[in-house]
Amino acid sequence: MNLKPLGDNIVVKALSKEETTKSGIILPDTVDKEKPEQGEVIAVGAGKLLENGQRAPLEVKVGDRILFKKYSPDDFKLDDQEVLVLSQSDVIAIIE
Repeated sequence: MNLKPLGDNIVVKALSKEETTKSGIILPDTVDKEKPEQGEVIAVGAGKLLENGQRAPLEVKVGDRILFKKYSPDDFKLDDQEVLVLSQSDVIAIIE
């Protein structure tokens, strides 16, 4: 199933955050169950509709890795895959 977000919404696949301790033990992201803050953009909307009827283009594109506000996205399950939907205004940065 494909998603086509509306307006300035962005669909993101959360990136797992595995951490390694000083002794080399790998802690998977399921240890602390914190909400993700990074993800990969898998779909974008057409842009925010301005008062003059034009659309403001989005600054992110499909494939970008982004950093976003921790508690801003809504999470959904799509074809047994967890996805996050957030507004472009909740994106803090593009990770290069």
